[in-house]
Amino acid sequence: MAPERIISLAIENLEKNTPLRAKWLNHKRLNGLSGTVAISYKDDKLELPVEIMQDFRASHLLQLEKLVKEHKGNIMLVAYRIEPNAKKELRDLDIPYLESNGNLFIHHKKLLFWLEHSKPLKQEKSLGNRAFTKTGLRAIFHFLRFEEDINLPYRTIAEITGTALGNVPNILKGLKEQGFLLPLNKKVYKLQNKKELLNRWIIGYQQDLKPSLHIGTFRFLKPEDFTNWKQLPLKSGHSWWGGEAGADLYTNYLQPEILTIYTLESRSELIKNYRLIPDSKGNVHAYEKFWTKDEEYKNIVSPLLVYVDLMSTGDRRCLETAEKIYHEFLQDKL
Repeated sequence: MAPERIISLAIENLEKNTPLRAKWLNHKRLNGLSGTVAISYKDDKLELPVEIMQDFRASHLLQLEKLVKEHKGNIMLVAYRIEPNAKKELRDLDIPYLESNGNLFIHHKKLLFWLEHSKPLKQEKSLGNRAFTKTGLRAIFHFLRFEEDINLPYRTIAEITGTALGNVPNILKGLKEQGFLLPLNKKVYKLQNKKELLNRWIIGYQQDLKPSLHIGTFRFLKPEDFTNWKQLPLKSGHSWWGGEAGADLYTNYLQPEILTIYTLESRSELIKNYRLIPDSKGNVHAYEKFWTKDEEYKNIVSPLLVYVDLMSTGDRRCLETAEKIYHEFLQDKL
């Protein structure tokens, strides 16, 4: 969605549901920001430089914090949608935000405006594009790790990505339409705008694919097994550490609070093999393995998936570790 549309919706819904009045000052752009919003309430007036985003997630927090520091704290986020856990972080950091549905947070001197009265607006989806369906997301995950495979025959791509043969041309067509496939000649392509593609993939993975992979949430029968999780004998070729556990194994920097397992084992096998007890508030989360081609990391999922898991938490220590993983394992590939 165009930035102008996002700010227009936000101001329209803000004024519709509150006594606040707002005006978009497109001509007042400070150091590459989108513009300035002027907000007034009775005799109080406030102008704030604005950064406009489509979707703001917890994974964007560190980036926004750097921007806020550059502008000495004088900046407001305006977004079509803001994740609930990201909103909490923004409030804790005292960063003003305005959502397209009119939800607002501003704490300026003696003024405090905090409105949380509306559900997020529905996402606008591109009709007919198959690249970011659940099936497409599986294929994109493969291409982000093994880019050269994008030029293999359709049948081979279907086999190594676990997708139906008929879906492959639609997925590739969708990537072309979105500007993520660059033709080098009539038969050879390469990925482009890979960082943007990864960000799109993270959204789709968190919203659509990952929830469908969830096997269950558990705790250990013996609490000390959580502390000694590295000694847990994961079944080779069947289960892999992801999330915070995978990050600790890659960096030796993060002490996990949640253990994430991606697996081919069934729920009953997990309970039996690792002495787990189902618990909706447990600290062991299990998901089905959704890829077919592994990298050479033994019992850990790829650095890419660990990075995505961490970036989706909104937890500061996880975000800092994700940056380490990005610079060490992913930067040269993306």
